[in-house]
Amino acid sequence: MSTLAAASQPDPLTRPAFRRFLAARFCASLSYQIVSVAVGWQIYALSGSPLDLGLIGLAQFLPMMCLTLVVGHVADRYDRRKIVALCMAVEALAALLLALTALHGVGGKALVYLTVIVMSAARAFEAPTLPTLIPALVPRDWIARATAMSASTNQVAQIAGPALGGIGYSAGAGWVYCVAAALYVGGLLCIAGVRTERAPPRKAPTTWRTLFAGLSFIASRRILLGTLSLDLFAVLLGGATALLPLFAKDVLDAGPWALGALRAAPACGAALMSLVLARMTLGSHIGRLLFGALFLFGLATIAFGLSRSVPISIAALMVLGASDSISVVVRSSLVQLHTPDEMLGRVSAVNTLFIGTSNQLGEFESGLTAALFGAVPAVVLGGVGTMLVAGLWMWWFPELRRLRSLDPPAA
Repeated sequence: MSTLAAASQPDPLTRPAFRRFLAARFCASLSYQIVSVAVGWQIYALSGSPLDLGLIGLAQFLPMMCLTLVVGHVADRYDRRKIVALCMAVEALAALLLALTALHGVGGKALVYLTVIVMSAARAFEAPTLPTLIPALVPRDWIARATAMSASTNQVAQIAGPALGGIGYSAGAGWVYCVAAALYVGGLLCIAGVRTERAPPRKAPTTWRTLFAGLSFIASRRILLGTLSLDLFAVLLGGATALLPLFAKDVLDAGPWALGALRAAPACGAALMSLVLARMTLGSHIGRLLFGALFLFGLATIAFGLSRSVPISIAALMVLGASDSISVVVRSSLVQLHTPDEMLGRVSAVNTLFIGTSNQLGEFESGLTAALFGAVPAVVLGGVGTMLVAGLWMWWFPELRRLRSLDPPAA
């Protein structure tokens, strides 16, 4: 991290609206992590199949893929705070449904998958809309730091969520889902209290051109295209989180507590790195920093796949999360700073689709390759694939490798 330099910047936390935004994001992310851990353990306990774990990722990805164009257009036409509040209400009701079915022992895998699809459809609207609120809450010069703080808050939730889900599952899945539903309600109340400094986006007429405007905008800017596609393919191949229940139970011979610790480890590393990035500048070698972080991500993935020790596995996942955090901050800051506000929803929706593809579809890919070749080979090959993708993108996008500033070039 030699490219980081100290910087004294105004504190976005001095703004009440930004604090409420962070609280809402924390509650939503914490709930999502609790549900993800509980669902993963519940499905694996019912079937014992790594493919079924991969299908959870597919159930989370499909709604996002189908709704991306609609999501972006909605975010650019309507009050983004109301969109997020409505999504959290739907997610709270879905978590309550999971709680009732678990407490009464009804349903089964099919009902769990169906509920995950409903929650993922709501999250498909919520995830890209939340970050588009940041430019309306803080001045432009604060966006990079506010984005790092938002990422840090999200990572803290991803630390606490898996721990609560893994430990709480011992009391019963139903009660864990009840806690998640209550947290979604808390997030809804927080976002309802946010007041933005800018008017809601202008409602432009709906045409095929406006629906595809986000994709066209990204395709016309090679820095954005290179950054987003790099993250998509690198993390797609290196995703191992879907197999954590299998590693915790079969490879490491541990229980739900180990699953919670493993799920929290990447977020713990990412949170520590996000705190560093929130207090420091990225320096003048952003491209090198980005590619270096991805090579480290691949190495950490390989180390996790080969480990047979819980502490070593946790350490590898922490390094993985820390390196991924750099990519998140760079990508999110570039999207915020290179995109006009009237198109931010559509571009953010495409960005979220890329993230969902790399994460959820990556989980399906991991589950499928684990079913075919075994869990350890699947993870190790994924880490090697991540480093190969990083090398190819350094060649295909030299301007990204030479990137020195987050700001767009002067006109």
